[in-house]
Amino acid sequence: MMWIPMLSLTALPHVGGIFGGLITRKEVKTWYTTLNKPSWRPPNAAFPVAWTTLYTGMGYGSYLVWKELGGFTQDALVPLGLYGMQLALNWAWTPIFFGTHNIKLAMIEIVMLTGTVAATMVSWYPISRTATLLMVPYLAWLCLATSLNYCIWRDNPDPKKDD
Repeated sequence: MMWIPMLSLTALPHVGGIFGGLITRKEVKTWYTTLNKPSWRPPNAAFPVAWTTLYTGMGYGSYLVWKELGGFTQDALVPLGLYGMQLALNWAWTPIFFGTHNIKLAMIEIVMLTGTVAATMVSWYPISRTATLLMVPYLAWLCLATSLNYCIWRDNPDPKKDD
């Protein structure tokens, strides 16, 4: 029955992705189109493909760490705790950016997320190099997303400050 934890832990990140997609779907066609964005941004169609791949990789990586440490043991507290923290931060970014349109707060949040992902990777490396390597594309994508968030924040001043 080891396939149940594998499937569950691999699928878990997708839960937040599905809810985030519900928020994003409407806003991408309305509010997001009004923003000044850099020319190098990925096309909108790339985001669901990228996130499906990234969520699957990080989820399977968490399973490898969980399995190597014998489940949710004392030894798993830090590596899986950091993973859970980054997952919560990941899920929070979409409602902040697309839900509340708070680009500055989303920028602060994504910097915290990126740092937490890096810390997760450092904690995973001695346990499972494969799990750590599965997080590399995610960290790279977050660096791109952080740059994109910054450019959008910089190029779209908050109209409330002009009042």
